[in-house]
Amino acid sequence: MLVETIACALIGLAVGVGALVLLPAYFPASRTLTLSTALVAALLSGLIARYALDGRLPGVALVVSALGSGLLVSVLARPDLAARRGTHRRHRHV
Repeated sequence: MLVETIACALIGLAVGVGALVLLPAYFPASRTLTLSTALVAALLSGLIARYALDGRLPGVALVVSALGSGLLVSVLARPDLAARRGTHRRHRHV
């Protein structure tokens, strides 16, 4: 169980860092909020999957952990603000 918990935590951190590195304009909230959301979501979804599967399929629990983390981090994404910020930089009103 300890190894699975560490793996879920690493998955959560990887999802959070990946979101911040790949799409930084989509996450105007603080980096701490994004990383902590990814971490907690991965741990909780991994725990729920572990109990739902009776601990038999740890690989599936890790996949569920990654999916849960990605889904909850996507709630924080704000592409509407990123698009608005990008258009103001490109077009100047004279």
